[in-house]
Amino acid sequence: MYKVKVMLFAFEKLNAYIEARKLVITIYNEIKAFPIEERYALCDQIRRSAISVTSNIAEGTSRSTLKDKIHFVEIAFSSLMELLSQSQVALDLEYITESKYTVIRAQINIVAQLLSGLRRSYQNELKTEH
Repeated sequence: MYKVKVMLFAFEKLNAYIEARKLVITIYNEIKAFPIEERYALCDQIRRSAISVTSNIAEGTSRSTLKDKIHFVEIAFSSLMELLSQSQVALDLEYITESKYTVIRAQINIVAQLLSGLRRSYQNELKTEH
């Protein structure tokens, strides 16, 4: 059997990415209990929003300019806010309990703080370039 050395890409080391992946798992586990009629409606939108956060963090780190990196962090943040809104709708419709919403909200808050910090870091780098 061959041993393959795994190389981590830059985005895989980012706390924002690591925490966003945890949020994706939470979201996927929670939407399993949604009503069947929501499978291709709210569930699909929630899944897309959650995955968009991790995808945009990953894509942004591969960009060559800091402006592009910042842009993708902003898109990830926007998707995160979309996920928050959809989670609130799920709570309002009683698809998730208040306690499950609280867990999701806490994870969203963590990812939001980390994305804001990442954006600030890129902006500070951009300022020192000039």
